[in-house]
Amino acid sequence: MLILASVKNGGPDLALEGFRRARDYGLKPSLISCNPMLSALANECRIGDVEFVYKEMIRRKLAPNLITYNTVISGFGKAGKLNKAIDVVENMKINGVSPNVVTYNALITGYCKKGGPGRMYKADMLLKEMVDSGISPNVITYNILIDGFCKDDNAAAGIRLLKEMRARGLTPCVITYNTLINGLCGGGRIEEGIRLRDEMSESGLEPNIGTYTALINGFSKKNLLEEARELFDEIIEKGVVSVNVLAFNSLINAYCKAGRLEEAVYIRNLMSEKTVSPNVSTYNCLIGGYYEDGNTEAARKLLEEMEEKGLVPDVVTYNVRINAMCDIGETRKAVRILDEMRKKGVNPSHVTYNALIGGYCKQGNPNAALTLRKRMEREGKRSNVVTYNLLIKGFSEIGKMEEANGFLNEMLEKGFVPNEITYGIIKEEMMDKGFAPDIDGHMYNGSSAKT
Repeated sequence: MLILASVKNGGPDLALEGFRRARDYGLKPSLISCNPMLSALANECRIGDVEFVYKEMIRRKLAPNLITYNTVISGFGKAGKLNKAIDVVENMKINGVSPNVVTYNALITGYCKKGGPGRMYKADMLLKEMVDSGISPNVITYNILIDGFCKDDNAAAGIRLLKEMRARGLTPCVITYNTLINGLCGGGRIEEGIRLRDEMSESGLEPNIGTYTALINGFSKKNLLEEARELFDEIIEKGVVSVNVLAFNSLINAYCKAGRLEEAVYIRNLMSEKTVSPNVSTYNCLIGGYYEDGNTEAARKLLEEMEEKGLVPDVVTYNVRINAMCDIGETRKAVRILDEMRKKGVNPSHVTYNALIGGYCKQGNPNAALTLRKRMEREGKRSNVVTYNLLIKGFSEIGKMEEANGFLNEMLEKGFVPNEITYGIIKEEMMDKGFAPDIDGHMYNGSSAKT
């Protein structure tokens, strides 16, 4: 009970220390104490400690129950350690504990969140496996899968699952509809998103701010700004739902991307009237809009205002600034901004480094770009497809075809799949200039290029 009390009062660290000391004194903790500790550790993503406690429980002959197994499986799944999660499932079966819907939901969540090809196929196969095992999926199961497919740009599979869950007698909830509407609108299928919103209302479910934000985003992505504004004004005037910062940011971002900064500023000012506080993302949109418009002074003033309000610039803020400097050929200033963000404790992303690499390549200085790539890799970030595309193009543009070809081969050796941009660079910057890439000793087949 001491371990349980420690979880409730002192957190998992104190509980873990108690668990370790119990072994030294020959005491055997109970599942009532260990399961909450495992749950607390898993919630903090301390998967190493979860694994230690789980294995130590088995060593101390404390038989895990369904809750124990599900907690450990969920922890491994969230950490992307799916092979270990599956091993735990096999262990629970061997020990006579049958998986339930929570077990499968944890595994499906793991596959849906894990990157890489085939992940959604495996998640879908788990759904079939659980049904074949006589375990009925619930609304949560379908919501997880629909979200996974929509994030994989496969809203059609999400619609299929919506029909399937209805056929099983399950009632979709607001989360189900919002996920699908967001997926459809994100893919430019705004009309289907609106139909689903109407269907949602007809079923007795009230659309919420998430529903409307998804639709505003959908209109904005198709550059239908008047329709986006009309829907936004409807929410404001009729008070259909309580408007939050995400809805404001969605419209501000759309106006900024379209170069309509006066309207973007109007919407930002409207936030104050509606007692909605701008956040870092609000400022990022506006700062990016002013940089794109060439108004660096207005962007600088917004950055100062943002910091005066106690908002801390994030990686996106710095990426916007670095991109802006690279676009006007001020790569040295961009590198100084990179140094600044490191001093402020903000970790650069792939986007940060690729912007700088692209900036140097545009200046005809790919060797400086390589220096930045080395810095990026020293910080634990491997080159990705975007990085290789920039380097292949950068070296091709200054006539260093062999070096460009070398990066193409390196990209393939590292297991990266060329995308449409890669093929375009190969055709326009290499083949059209009379250079045929030699890939792993084989001549490049131009017929495979996507143009």
